[in-house]
Amino acid sequence: MIVVADNGLIPEESNLKMGEVEYEMVELLRKLNINRPVALTLACLSKGEEVSSQCIEMVSGLRQPEVSIAMRYLRENDWVDMREEKKNHGKGRPVKLYKLTVQMETIINSIEENIMAESKNILQNIERLKNLS
Repeated sequence: MIVVADNGLIPEESNLKMGEVEYEMVELLRKLNINRPVALTLACLSKGEEVSSQCIEMVSGLRQPEVSIAMRYLRENDWVDMREEKKNHGKGRPVKLYKLTVQMETIINSIEENIMAESKNILQNIERLKNLS
């Protein structure tokens, strides 16, 4: 069982930090047209651990609404699972905990497929334009 501290953090995640690898991951995702909140959230979840939304906010510098929007996108793609856990003292809102349901490799492959399909469509449009002129 995971014990949640008064500050809403799981003890193991309080040492979660964005390192060089995570920042490079964010930069590369951004270059692939993944929006900033989603890129930062994916970087926070990339180690495969269960992480609270508050921890993602603190580590990534995102605001709560940005984390919620990013999570909605990740959940729509079936890349992340969310569960709620009551705090120790039982008062207040439960803590939302998120974890990737697929490997980062699967997410990267999905992004690649989308970009390839988009590129193919762009090239087809260019060919049509050439034929029209």
